[in-house]
Amino acid sequence: MNRNEAGSAQEPVESRLQRLGLVLPPASGPAASYTNAVLVNGLLFVSGKGPAGNPSGKLGREFTTEEGYRFARQTGLEILAVVKAELGSLERVKRVVKLQGFVNSDPGFEEPHMVLDGCSDLLAEVFGERGVHARSVFGASSLRGNLPVIVDSIFQVQEE
Repeated sequence: MNRNEAGSAQEPVESRLQRLGLVLPPASGPAASYTNAVLVNGLLFVSGKGPAGNPSGKLGREFTTEEGYRFARQTGLEILAVVKAELGSLERVKRVVKLQGFVNSDPGFEEPHMVLDGCSDLLAEVFGERGVHARSVFGASSLRGNLPVIVDSIFQVQEE
């Protein structure tokens, strides 16, 4: 990401989304018996989300690293939709703390980190320096619905 793409620290997040041509989808619901997010002591824990359209397949088999990057970027938009629905405004995000990504991959696939860059780059573009975060990424032999990527996340938020 070019640092100039991130915009100024004072630019409202909604304005930055518009400038970047990004549109948030409606917040998706949980896929099983859990909640989308939990807010505890100024931290918002967002349950694992996948890309829109429920693509099915493995990286290194059905999908390339570049396609995985795009799926992870879409997943970032899904995460932001949940954050906005939970908080009422993305302006309440003080910092993206951590991402944990799971990449549905063929055993020989060695680029899960490059796939998760799609989500990481998106959050840095949207939040600037506040979007730079810690993260972990794992290659997985199976994910729900055979999704190519699932990401869970933690945000520090401004208390109301």
